Amino acid sequence: MTILKRIAILISGRGSNMEALLGAGLPAEFCAVISNNPAARGLATAAARGIPTVVVDHKAHASREAFDTALATAVDALQPDYVVLAGFMRILTTAFVGRYAGRMINIHPSLLPSFPGLHTHHQALEAGVRIHGCTVHFVTPQLDHGPVIIQAAVPVLPGDSENTLAARVLAEEHRIYPQALRWLCEDRVTIDTAGRVVIRGAGQASGVLRSPATDV
Repeated sequence: MTILKRIAILISGRGSNMEALLGAGLPAEFCAVISNNPAARGLATAAARGIPTVVVDHKAHASREAFDTALATAVDALQPDYVVLAGFMRILTTAFVGRYAGRMINIHPSLLPSFPGLHTHHQALEAGVRIHGCTVHFVTPQLDHGPVIIQAAVPVLPGDSENTLAARVLAEEHRIYPQALRWLCEDRVTIDTAGRVVIRGAGQASGVLRSPATDV
């Protein structure tokens, strides 16, 4: 009998990437959706799918360390194989990240290591880059710098606003996050001695994305 990986998802808001994961038919058991925000729309979405929900309100704790301790208690009670951040808008302490080293995954709306932190689409437009995208990576104490599992790129088009660019990137987030979790659930992901992700049996990318398109 196949033993399904147990996945705990952490959210802070609407949870669109959470929805993509829950709807992807992954070989996983979603043991709970946890939010630091009692009003997060994603909690109702998860509950409607029969997924247990937990709230650990960061406002109820006097410090970041106290919140992380309470959050770790809630996560540990679930005994997850992986902790998946899906729009979880809290910077986690080094102690919390270390507790789940190699088991905590995040998706970031840029092609890391470019544009870590917030307002990535604004950063991309201000920098004048022609290609932007998103990254699924392991979480490490250095913000938005863990080993990369998968990335997707989109062109930055003339006249793009932050909203139009964000929508184009989000569509790719909804494709690559389920793929990354599928590889993890199938035990196909390892990290080599150089700290880079190796995916057993993954296909090779074909073609080149150029923006603007070349004449020849």
